[in-house]
Amino acid sequence: MDIQTIISLDRTKCAVQCNSKKRILEIISRTAAEQNSSIEEDEVLNSLLSREKMGSTGIGNGIALPHGRLPGLEKVIAIVVTSEPPIDFDAIDNKPVDIFFALLVPEEQTDGHLQTLAMVASKLNDKETVKAIRNATSSDDILTALA
Repeated sequence: MDIQTIISLDRTKCAVQCNSKKRILEIISRTAAEQNSSIEEDEVLNSLLSREKMGSTGIGNGIALPHGRLPGLEKVIAIVVTSEPPIDFDAIDNKPVDIFFALLVPEEQTDGHLQTLAMVASKLNDKETVKAIRNATSSDDILTALA
């Protein structure tokens, strides 16, 4: 799977003002619901919060990969948000997070979910990509960095 198939400009937000883990997950959930009529904002938020209760999806280096499964979703979608300032997200390195790459996957898709997470983590492991995302001043810049 190519990362370009799961990201889009209308599900990308740059330099969002935010100050808490719950608030950033609410922003992600609202963005997903606004761009897909088959998705309910509360359902997305509950899925993301349930996953966070099992352990933070903050993978370190200021990056988090919140993710959840949704019934009725037909394909994997991503919501990419950067925050200003970085927020406490209980990341594994205890550093604040400013890059959030959220994945929503069809409920029945288990193997595909793990492969997609691995692909995104690999992309975000590239220092130049991360630097470009952090230097982004628009959603277009974020998409260009991920291309």
